[in-house]
Amino acid sequence: MTDQHRRTDVYRFYRRARPGLHSFRITIGESDLWIEATNDCRTTAEEHLKTLRRQLKEYIYQHPQFLTTLTPWEEDPGAPEVVRRMIAAGKCAGVGPMAAVAGAIAGLLGEELLPANPELLIENGGDLFLHVKQPRTVAIYAGNSPFSWKTGIKIQPSQAWGLCTSSGTVGPSYSEGKADAAVILAPDPALADAVATACANRIKTAADLASTIEFAAQIAGVTGAVLIIGEKMAVWGGIELVKL
Repeated sequence: MTDQHRRTDVYRFYRRARPGLHSFRITIGESDLWIEATNDCRTTAEEHLKTLRRQLKEYIYQHPQFLTTLTPWEEDPGAPEVVRRMIAAGKCAGVGPMAAVAGAIAGLLGEELLPANPELLIENGGDLFLHVKQPRTVAIYAGNSPFSWKTGIKIQPSQAWGLCTSSGTVGPSYSEGKADAAVILAPDPALADAVATACANRIKTAADLASTIEFAAQIAGVTGAVLIIGEKMAVWGGIELVKL
């Protein structure tokens, strides 16, 4: 087991089965998903995840720079849907398309499973697709920040949501900043993922919170944002914070 794999297991200790739901883990290659659903949809989820991964890997094989670029990728109408969503999200946020990979996969998998599962959560590396029947609170993990595990976001059962988090201090993913957590709420999980990455990249000190929250607020499709560095937090939009 590599160091990265050990760290991934540590950061996912929060996964727990929920009463009344079918809860299960799927791991295929780099994808490590936790799913909670109304019905047992493991087989369908595994098959669709394999398809999405195959489409993405084939595109990367044909376009190797897609995997490593940190700048937006040109639109490609002939690309698979998962790739096109990553490209669109990266363009909106001003980051490379791989910044949206977890959100894009969670979103497309969610759309596949949702018709048969009115209660559905898909967690892909801390990035969430959610459709809930009752209000549900999602705790924010922000490393050593005093807000970590003490602050949550209440998700209302109005529609499907993407809730994605990026950090410069937690987890193995690359970040140019020092944010303990940049959390973005949007109907499109791919967009939420890309914007979370872009926000985390911008935050080096607490002084960057105001300009970064303004950056997130001006992106069409973003519903809300929570940005945390140390003892400072900035909040914007349709975010309902709760104390835990």
